[in-house]
Amino acid sequence: MLRYVEDKSSGPSGRANQERQVEGARAGMARLWGVLPGDIGFVSNVAEGVSIVAESIDWREGDSVAIDAHEYPSVVAPIALRRQPSIRLRQAQGNDQGRLASCVDASTRIIATSYISYLTGERVDLTALRALADKVGALLLVDFTLASGYLPIDASIADFAFSACYKWMLGITGVAVAYWNRERQPDWSPATAGWHSLAPGSSSYDKPLMLQPDAMRFTRGNPAHCSIYVLNSALSYLSQYDMRDVQRHVQTLTAALLAQLATSKISLMTPSDPARHGASVCIASPRAHRGMIGAPEGFGAPH
Repeated sequence: MLRYVEDKSSGPSGRANQERQVEGARAGMARLWGVLPGDIGFVSNVAEGVSIVAESIDWREGDSVAIDAHEYPSVVAPIALRRQPSIRLRQAQGNDQGRLASCVDASTRIIATSYISYLTGERVDLTALRALADKVGALLLVDFTLASGYLPIDASIADFAFSACYKWMLGITGVAVAYWNRERQPDWSPATAGWHSLAPGSSSYDKPLMLQPDAMRFTRGNPAHCSIYVLNSALSYLSQYDMRDVQRHVQTLTAALLAQLATSKISLMTPSDPARHGASVCIASPRAHRGMIGAPEGFGAPH
């Protein structure tokens, strides 16, 4: 943060340093997610990124989106609030691992999912969802927020992916990662733009505006440079570790806690199979909503 303040105070040379931090963070995220730096852009939060994708789609009457009934609002609300046309939300119920398949058909335009559920700690099978999406020609949109930083991630399984940076990636609020799979969706273009997402030289309105050629077309205005300085530093720290080792450490603790809670007859929402959970251990409690602002009445909340 102090380096950002110093650069912000030093005029054009500081501005060049800010842009170098952006490029450094893109490279760090690309290494973490197994993709190219050009596939990585930045938005202010996951909901903004999902909104940009939702705005870009030529929706038709009868289109639907497949989601889990307990999906995180930032993944769903930008699509659910569309009005012309309205989009059907087909919601998978229960806890069967393959439950989303019943919600996917020819009307499905997007399968939207968190890799790790915020409510239950369940880890979804992205390979199976990729196959479902390909079968009907739908997009696979993934939120990696509760996984990125301790689980190995190959973001290329998704068409679009996002992640907040203030959890396992050790960053702060103000910036989120936006991934565009340019190989799967080479012709994708957002429906809105700002000065930063335009290609250099797009200063004349007498001809069509040109967008940035890579995923920085997600970044419509100034990136949150201070947050990106923190993220870049955090990514440098994380790069010292093999994510497989981090996963092993984290899930050894998680599995031990799940086993002890089960022995104590405490009701759990998190699957016990390590292949089906992340780092969160979620306990069902009828009183949980009393301690959570905005939690729906009757919902058990994760602890």
